[in-house]
Amino acid sequence: MKLRDFDALSFDCYGTLIDWESGILAAWRPWAAREGVEAGDGAVLERFAANESRQQAETPGLPYPEVLARAFMGMGVDFGHTPVEADAVAFGRSVPDWPAFPDSAEALAYLGRHYELIVLSNVDRESFAASAERLETRFDTVFTAQDVGSYKPAAANFDALVAGLEARSMPKARVLHVAQSLFHDHVPAVAAGFATCWIDRRKGRPGWGATMPPPSEVQVDFHFGSMAELVEAHRREA
Repeated sequence: MKLRDFDALSFDCYGTLIDWESGILAAWRPWAAREGVEAGDGAVLERFAANESRQQAETPGLPYPEVLARAFMGMGVDFGHTPVEADAVAFGRSVPDWPAFPDSAEALAYLGRHYELIVLSNVDRESFAASAERLETRFDTVFTAQDVGSYKPAAANFDALVAGLEARSMPKARVLHVAQSLFHDHVPAVAAGFATCWIDRRKGRPGWGATMPPPSEVQVDFHFGSMAELVEAHRREA
């Protein structure tokens, strides 16, 4: 299998193209400092992952800013403090402030000359629009959790991607799913029959960061530490 065997790339956005861990921590720290909450970054991200995934499973139709707000409330309680609603709402609205990884925009500009670019993201349309501006990219197709009515790793999100591809007469076999999270993306993508490319942004760091551990082992087809490495591998194939 080669990267040039595909006609389109479907991307997870947050954790893959947008540095959501930096964004989450930046939105968390002012409240934690004010409340005297002492916790390392790893512990904060672990509690975020647990609360976010639980909230998404319990309320799959809830808009992502509200999911984040409720996750924030749960995180505070986990550390022995109960945030007020205004702090939770501010955290929920922080997605437009989350930075892009330094290599994302340049990599997408290159890849866009060789592939159709698709997004399958666990956020709402408004939040993603702000992130797309940071990525300086016009994607060919965008599927958000708001469009689907559920959050990855739910099978419905990949079913929606497959339906969208079929409507455009694009075989699933010609699409490579590119993502960081094994939990949110690779396990359900492989189950749906997609080839996958793991952008291992946490390479060399312990733990799972802002994602839950995968429920089972999963075999990926490509494995890179960054989007820049993906681009370089594509160039080498030429």
